[in-house]
Amino acid sequence: MDRSSSGPKSLFPKAPSFTLDNFSSKDFIVRDFVDSLAESAVPVNRRSGPGQVAFDPKPLIRTFENALSQLALLGEELQGSESELLSQVRRAEIQHDQTLDTLGRKLDETMSSFEALDVTLNSGSASAPDTSGRSDGGGNVAVQIGEKLEELDRKRRRAQDANFLIQCWTEVSETGQLASLEDIRRQGGAENKVRCAVIARQLMRISQQLDPTSWGQTNGHRNTGSSSPMARAHNTREILEKFCETLEQDLLKQFNNSYRRQNFDDMMECSKVLYDFNGGASVIAVFVNQHQFFIDRDQLMSDEVTADGEMWEALADPDSDPPGIEPSLQSLIDEVKIVMQEESFIIKRAFPYYETVLTKFIQRVFQQSIQQRLEKVLDKAETISTLAFLRSLHSSRSYIGSLVEDLKTHGLTEHPEPCSAQISQALDQQLDELFVPYMVGNTYIEREKKSLEEMYGSLLFRFSMYHSRRKKAPTGFMASLAQQGTQFIATAKDAYLERLESSDLTPTQKKIMLRVAGLKDKDNKNEIEVTEEDGALSVANAKRMLKWLAESVQRTLELGSRVETPKDMNVLLGLLLTSMGKVYIETALEAAHMQATVLENSKTEPDLSYLPGIRPAVTVAAIMERFISVVLIRLADSNTTVRKNMEAQKKMATDSIEKKANAVVKASIDVVSNWTAKALGGQKKQDFRPRDAELESLQTPTCLAICTFLARAGKQAAQAVDGLNAEKFFSELAMAVQGLLFDHFKKFQVNATGGLMVTQDIAKYAATLRDWPLAKDVTAAVELLTEIGSLFIVGPEALREKSRTLSVGTGAGAGPSSSSSRGKLSKADFRAFVQRRDDSGSVGIQSVLAGL
Repeated sequence: MDRSSSGPKSLFPKAPSFTLDNFSSKDFIVRDFVDSLAESAVPVNRRSGPGQVAFDPKPLIRTFENALSQLALLGEELQGSESELLSQVRRAEIQHDQTLDTLGRKLDETMSSFEALDVTLNSGSASAPDTSGRSDGGGNVAVQIGEKLEELDRKRRRAQDANFLIQCWTEVSETGQLASLEDIRRQGGAENKVRCAVIARQLMRISQQLDPTSWGQTNGHRNTGSSSPMARAHNTREILEKFCETLEQDLLKQFNNSYRRQNFDDMMECSKVLYDFNGGASVIAVFVNQHQFFIDRDQLMSDEVTADGEMWEALADPDSDPPGIEPSLQSLIDEVKIVMQEESFIIKRAFPYYETVLTKFIQRVFQQSIQQRLEKVLDKAETISTLAFLRSLHSSRSYIGSLVEDLKTHGLTEHPEPCSAQISQALDQQLDELFVPYMVGNTYIEREKKSLEEMYGSLLFRFSMYHSRRKKAPTGFMASLAQQGTQFIATAKDAYLERLESSDLTPTQKKIMLRVAGLKDKDNKNEIEVTEEDGALSVANAKRMLKWLAESVQRTLELGSRVETPKDMNVLLGLLLTSMGKVYIETALEAAHMQATVLENSKTEPDLSYLPGIRPAVTVAAIMERFISVVLIRLADSNTTVRKNMEAQKKMATDSIEKKANAVVKASIDVVSNWTAKALGGQKKQDFRPRDAELESLQTPTCLAICTFLARAGKQAAQAVDGLNAEKFFSELAMAVQGLLFDHFKKFQVNATGGLMVTQDIAKYAATLRDWPLAKDVTAAVELLTEIGSLFIVGPEALREKSRTLSVGTGAGAGPSSSSSRGKLSKADFRAFVQRRDDSGSVGIQSVLAGL
């Protein structure tokens, strides 16, 4: 029994229990739940048994039955909760509907009350209700009532003012007093002062109408004495004017006191009253004229400009950088900047019409303080030199322009925003008016031209003096060729001397001109000793001239008008082409050409030292042309007519310089070739037929002299030309020399030993010419010379072979100077050379000549 009673406990274990939380969890999965039940229903000892055991469903059935019963209980519990929630929802909906009904009733009551009020307000109006049954007449009635009240108030005020005005007029006309108006004035306050000002103006008009005698008028009536109704016991005009003056003075005094106390609100009230009283002219004048800045500056304006002497000398020195603005003017402008920024703040808070006041203040600052100091500085600069004046004008304009831009950016009364258009215009206008007297018409560009002419004349004085004294060609073509250059030189020299002796030349200016010219004050200008170096072109001097011109161009751009810039550039171009182009470059080239022409038929070995002077002439011309194209002409692009004219001037000047340079080069080639021909003409007839006992050298003296001369000429020419120009020059010169040598060796009888001498001479000539930069075809022609030398020494067989390799034909003009035959000999030339051999009559030589 014990076992039987204990048996069911082990067979049927207690079933698991569940709650609603087990099934409401987010992690609940049906499959996993069933698997867990099945696992818990199988005993452990059976799960691990080795044998197959028959499945017993009863525990599972019991388990699922228990689970179903618990699920049923849970379902009933859930249904009860759901019913309770549904009942709560219904109760909330009922309460919400009741609240809406209550609010609707209250809204209806409010609308009914508003409509009743609207009908009540509109009961006296003829306005018909609109289609909705409502009317807006109540608002119209309220507006109409307000307007009527305002109109009545205005009428009341006008009546009171008229009554008071009549009372004041009665007082002033009968008693000569303004007691009532004085009482109002003494009460103070901006409103009372404005009222006093208005009434005083009205009394003045009444006085003019009713008391014409006070105004010197009869108004069409004859003044018959005190019994006349038009006669007055008191001069109402004088009384009223005195009152107005007193009122204005009181207001101005109050304004000044407030200004000292920095009471801006009171200043604003006073300025408003005075604006209504007389347009504000008096208060603006008081504020501007009595400003401490003008009081202090007026005391300093009488001071002379006493800048450092080194500064003024630097201003006048064209080779030194401009030192900048004069210190006292700079100090004034710096102070103006601070004062205007500070005062604009006060003006904005003290005046309702602040832009008008600021404009007046700006005008006073520029027209009185800055202009007076600027004039003193420029007057002082003009006593120094023209360049000092121009530099001072430019630096002053730049510094004052920077002041204007800074003030615009600062904004003044509009700070921190930029200035208003009215103030910006006022600042620009004052800046322009400061410098108009110095820029009107051609005044400015003529000053620039005058300054450059003085500096160029000084720099080129020694150059001009040298070329004015050089030996002129006596007559003929060269005299006419150099006439124009000589005229320019003489004009430049005379202009410099005339300017140097001018009474209006300042001591500093004279000192600078003498220094630039390399002279001393005690020198006699017409007896100055000059050297060849003074007459030579200098690239450094040309750069100085262009540097001075570039500074003038910069000033012209910044100071002048854009419209006038092309014309100004044209003026500067004309000056440059005259001073640098004609006086400097062309004069040097004409001198070189004249010297070359004189040497063309020289009886002694010519000195080609003038040749290296061509190189700086070409360099200076190139620099000048580049400056004109890049700077001057480009700045004239806005005016097509002027630009084309400038381009034509540049082309004409460039062509003239190129023609003169080419003429020098061509003449130099003639000089060298003529002297070479002359030297070759000195070759002795028997030089190439020496006797063995007389032979001292295989090189003839003539060859040595000519090669030495050609080498020296080549070195000097290499200093004159380079690049493609050098190749063309030396190629043409080499062909000229080669032609001379070609003809030269046809003139001499040559023996066996002389053949060796011919060969050595020709080799020397060829080596000298090879040192030059030659074109390819010219090099071939030079090499032909060495082949000609061999014709005098080789035997008949070798000569026959050479006749086949050197001979080009028998056509006319087939000489070595012909471009078609460079490197080849004509048969006639071959025969001419061979026939100069002493053994030309031999059978072998004759057979070679017969076979040509």
